[in-house]
Amino acid sequence: MPNFNCQSTLNRKVMDSEDGKTSKYQLLDLPWEDVLVTHIFCYLPLRHLATLQRVSRQFRSLIQVYLANCRTFDLSQVGPHISKEAFCSILSDNKVLQNLSVQNCSAWITDKELLPVIGQNPHLQRVDMRGCSSLSRHSLVAVSLSCLRLQHLSLAHCEWVDSLSLRSLADHCGGGLRSVDLTACRQLKDEAICYLARRCPVLRSLSVAVNANVTDEAVDEVAKSCRELEELDLTGCLRVRNEAIRTVAEYCPKLRSLKVNHCHNVTESSLGLLRKRDVEIDASWSPVVWTVTGLTHTPPLLIVKTPHLALSA
Repeated sequence: MPNFNCQSTLNRKVMDSEDGKTSKYQLLDLPWEDVLVTHIFCYLPLRHLATLQRVSRQFRSLIQVYLANCRTFDLSQVGPHISKEAFCSILSDNKVLQNLSVQNCSAWITDKELLPVIGQNPHLQRVDMRGCSSLSRHSLVAVSLSCLRLQHLSLAHCEWVDSLSLRSLADHCGGGLRSVDLTACRQLKDEAICYLARRCPVLRSLSVAVNANVTDEAVDEVAKSCRELEELDLTGCLRVRNEAIRTVAEYCPKLRSLKVNHCHNVTESSLGLLRKRDVEIDASWSPVVWTVTGLTHTPPLLIVKTPHLALSA
């Protein structure tokens, strides 16, 4: 990391082309918004910028200008120890965010800190709130009312997500949503997921994993309403059966990935249809083999459970 504590490292000597004199210029002499913010600071990790603003008052002012104009804010670049005060200060003047990730604030962030940021950034297209257990349905409603251009939303392990807040999301943002992660949102049942699917015709990625409330009804509606679907995660959806997987195979021709681990009622009889299309499936296929003894065959006959195959050893 550069030594920002030494001001002399930022100085440069430049030969004047007219009189041959040497002039001293500093980094801060460059145009802030046209050069430093747009073409230099955008390549620095947020943690380096946080260090840089401690060099001087001028650098602090420059970093504030940058933060007010940055389009992406991802706290995973800073580390888990950022305080509430620092979070609120950093984003207090920003009204142009397009991508926001607060996953790294999951231990402390609440509606009080997040709602002002959501309210003043209507251009958000991607929001990641994974694991933020101290938020409430009010944050999701605020996203749906303020961020009408939203395309990607992650709510994994946010158990406060309920059917009413999800309906609000579907009503206001459904037309543009491309991916939604509802992993372990255990309050949600078939009715809410069906409502979302019917209003998200261009949805390409959906996870409803780790939710025992999800049944064939929800999967059928997703398949029939979201014909552009490319990725579907049903991991741990214990009530999903082969019939729903066959519906997915029929109505989702663009499907590239299906996750069905721990779906004990889903077998190769339905997955085989998708394997033939080279869909990536996380559940490996292990044929069931019986050894038939007491017969006249030598060696014993091995019967392999496949649609059209029996092999003898």
